[in-house]
Amino acid sequence: MRLQDITLHDLNGKKIPQDYFLGKKVLIVNVASECGYTRQYAGLQELYDQNKNKLIVLGCPCNDFGGQEPGNENEIQLFCEKNYGVTFPLTEKMKIKGQPHPLYDWLCSKGKNGIGDFEVTWNFQKFLVDEKGNLEQCLSPGTEPLSEEITGWLS
Repeated sequence: MRLQDITLHDLNGKKIPQDYFLGKKVLIVNVASECGYTRQYAGLQELYDQNKNKLIVLGCPCNDFGGQEPGNENEIQLFCEKNYGVTFPLTEKMKIKGQPHPLYDWLCSKGKNGIGDFEVTWNFQKFLVDEKGNLEQCLSPGTEPLSEEITGWLS
């Protein structure tokens, strides 16, 4: 299974075309507006701005960790634009715990992603997906967007 096999909707409920991610690396991050890591939005935006030709940052709002994303879609969009100038795509609000959204079911299950079983431990956990839609790596929430681990992966 690959990223393109999963139906995704943007924050406004519009379906994201399944070929949208082909040919670019994708950094998937579960985001939240009231988290200690929320400041990472700035680094995610900078990383996206510097690498638009080869990278898509995909923010996935989630309220499963500490109730730190209580807003609705409009509130999330406004917060991200106003406070961090976010222009990278944001998905619909997703569940990760319990009955996970199919994206996180794929990301966290070796039987589906082919590389490992992963547990999302908090907001801003990162998943690295290659240009063909295959999961490559999972990084902790504390990994900064402009870390060598991520910038080196883009090289």
